[in-house]
Amino acid sequence: MTIVAASVDSLEDTSKVADPLGFPVAYGVTREQGDAIGAWWDERRNHIQPSEFLLTKSGKVMMSTYSNSPIGRMDPAEAITLMGYLNAQHAKKEAN
Repeated sequence: MTIVAASVDSLEDTSKVADPLGFPVAYGVTREQGDAIGAWWDERRNHIQPSEFLLTKSGKVMMSTYSNSPIGRMDPAEAITLMGYLNAQHAKKEAN
């Protein structure tokens, strides 16, 4: 399992949040890059909104969340728990 995050913020601002996380956080995401990954761009405020994706190994979007506020964002620990559960379900299916 791998968690990767991205932000439109500068390296300095992103580092303040990213340093304690333990997973990579990209910085300086542009609108074009956000569009390329399917993120939600807020036209009114001209910035990217939280857009989170759980991908398969092949890169297919398995689940996604979109939010226009801090409510509804994926928590890294919850995402890891979900991925563990999904992997266990997949293993059970493969065993049958």
